[in-house]
Amino acid sequence: MTGRADAHDLDALAAEVGAKLKARGWMLATAESCTGGGVAHAVTAISGSSEWFDRGFVTYSNAAKQELLGVAEATLVANGAVSEATAREMAQGALAHSAAQVAVAITGVAGPTGGTAAKPVGMVCFGFAVRGGKSGAETRHYAGDRAAVRAQSVAHALELMLALAS
Repeated sequence: MTGRADAHDLDALAAEVGAKLKARGWMLATAESCTGGGVAHAVTAISGSSEWFDRGFVTYSNAAKQELLGVAEATLVANGAVSEATAREMAQGALAHSAAQVAVAITGVAGPTGGTAAKPVGMVCFGFAVRGGKSGAETRHYAGDRAAVRAQSVAHALELMLALAS
């Protein structure tokens, strides 16, 4: 995480992601929980993003994750909503339900409530998937209030997409 989380930096990062995706002829889909559409907001703030952004899913509840993205109930029961397994399935579901070639997913505990010893406030899981290619997930831990955790999560998701598109 480079720490690029203020609005100006998010705009620059989103524009950079867009340029890379456009150069590859790729479309992006997002699947977001704790960020509530923050990545989709960041990319659609860029003029011309319709050339490289297909759609975003905001799936805050477990039911939405299952219904809209096809996250398995067994995954949610075994791992919880905030887990790498769920984030990976969210990203794969975003690809399956879109025309995109690449997807990013975010699920986490933004706070200030909801944290546990095993999944503290600031724990965020990211999933990614490339159509016909690799998929994966990772976990990050962020400090700060709810807004800071969400902003850092959006920035990291964009950085993941930049790395995949490069």
